[in-house]
Amino acid sequence: MGSSYNYYRMFGCFNRKFKIRETEPPPDVRDAFFRYTGKCIQMNADQLLRYLVEVQGEEGCTIKDAEQIIQHVASRRHHLIRRLNHSLELDDFFFYLFQDDLNGAIKSQVHHDMTAPLRHYFIYTGHNSYLTGNQLSSDCSEIPIVKALERGVRGIELDLWPSSGKDNIHVLHGRTLTTPVPLLKCLKAIRDHAFVKSPYPVIITLEDHLTPDLQAKVAEMVIQIFGEMLYYPQSECLEEFPSPEGLKNRIILSTKPPKEYLESKNQSDTSPVGKDSFREDLLKKEKSEIGAEDHDTDERSDSDQDDEDGDTSNDQQSSQPGAPKYKSLIAVHAGKAKHGLKRALREENNKVSRLSLSEQEVVRAAENYGTDLVRFTQKNILRVYPKGTRVTSSNFKPMTGWMHGAQMVAFNMQGYGKSLWMMHGMFRSNGSCGYVKKPQFLMDKGPHNEVFDPKVKLPVKKTLQVRVYMGDGWRLDFSHTHFDAYSPPDFYTKLYLVGVPADTRKKKTRILEDDWCPVWDEEFNFPLTVPELALLRIEVREYDMSEKDDFGGQTCLPVSELRTGIRSVPLYDKKGHKMKSVRLLMRFQFL
Repeated sequence: MGSSYNYYRMFGCFNRKFKIRETEPPPDVRDAFFRYTGKCIQMNADQLLRYLVEVQGEEGCTIKDAEQIIQHVASRRHHLIRRLNHSLELDDFFFYLFQDDLNGAIKSQVHHDMTAPLRHYFIYTGHNSYLTGNQLSSDCSEIPIVKALERGVRGIELDLWPSSGKDNIHVLHGRTLTTPVPLLKCLKAIRDHAFVKSPYPVIITLEDHLTPDLQAKVAEMVIQIFGEMLYYPQSECLEEFPSPEGLKNRIILSTKPPKEYLESKNQSDTSPVGKDSFREDLLKKEKSEIGAEDHDTDERSDSDQDDEDGDTSNDQQSSQPGAPKYKSLIAVHAGKAKHGLKRALREENNKVSRLSLSEQEVVRAAENYGTDLVRFTQKNILRVYPKGTRVTSSNFKPMTGWMHGAQMVAFNMQGYGKSLWMMHGMFRSNGSCGYVKKPQFLMDKGPHNEVFDPKVKLPVKKTLQVRVYMGDGWRLDFSHTHFDAYSPPDFYTKLYLVGVPADTRKKKTRILEDDWCPVWDEEFNFPLTVPELALLRIEVREYDMSEKDDFGGQTCLPVSELRTGIRSVPLYDKKGHKMKSVRLLMRFQFL
């Protein structure tokens, strides 16, 4: 077989020729193959099974599983005729290791206990789920809702406003230039796509700015469209949340009951204000920048929560026709910190509720009374949403919310950036079903009512050892001049351990010049004090001497879900879409 070459035009007058190196198994793969075949050139199903159990840690694997792997490899490499002996040669074995559907780095099935109350889970949650772009002027549509549901998002937020004729309901971002979409369209989209990716419940959080008669209209709509899919409690307020298992294929509503809207209305300005009112947010930003004491933080929390969860635009009583019916459909009641956040977090209540806090409020609360946050989330649901000044639909770092037990860290799913990649990574857990069981230590209390304190540095529990062998697939997904007009790319891999502060670290491989199939074969250790919350973020960059390094792909993996052994790790683009061919070959071990 002749060699393959890439040609690069230099200065418009002559070509540079680079040989494309054939992809070869790294030494560890070669050694493993010959160790389990007894230095023979073929691996049978029994030998493959031993490898799967002893190296890959797949203790439940059977001879039938090994035989199926051999069959899959045979069918995909159909141009190789020799398959009658039901075995793998070295190239077949290497091919198998690179197949992420056969040899992925994380478990692909739901395997957490799904019978605990909702408060025991991190829930994949969206913010302003109807926006197609920025928070100020983008179109509102049902399409981003569909995309979010198909990715596995279980928390959808809708902002409800009266239409211009006051006779219908629109979904839009209030007090902005966003164009509305009819509520009916959004509800039908949720009904039709809610359980395409996951059978577990979809929670619709409503930011409600409606009159009682329009609330009654909402009640009629959701009953008519969702029918038996809609779950609502028989009693006025839940004493305990149901479980994801008990709510399979059900849709539930969460917002403030009408009476509480009126209380917040009477305490605030008479005009309806959206949560991203510029004057209010800039004032909050200025106060946070000059520093604030606990008392000020508590007082500000009321207005933040009222804005996020909605406010009525009239002074009519909740006893008017329509309000009771609407109220009865609310399964998860959103409460408010009437007497300050600190008191709200410490208040004992027989009923369960949801509290919404902005990202700044959670950071301040975590700094001043973090264990109260953890204790609150052991009984109730805490939702954290982006600050109003994130007009480009960017996102915040989610780990502060998660390590304090916040179940619903709400993100702009149409956004971009590293924070959203972390969100994608967290919810690759548990079969990407949208519900991740919180670590038990976030739900436990000690003999003196003590709870987990993220500020306390704990001893190292285990060490994650990561070996980055190689990468491949860029030459199939990109043109030969995509990264560099004059030569093949110079790739390197960056590894970020994201978790509690003591566990946070970053490492990187060396840069390999002029190579479409880089073989780094480098090993890194990450000591972990709280491995249950850790994420491993992986990013491949292409070194550029004169400009910013080019993006070559990324992924984020939950450390608690990692499968040990040599694994295929597919990479994703900046928007979180899986690349067709680009993958890394890596090894994961816990020491």
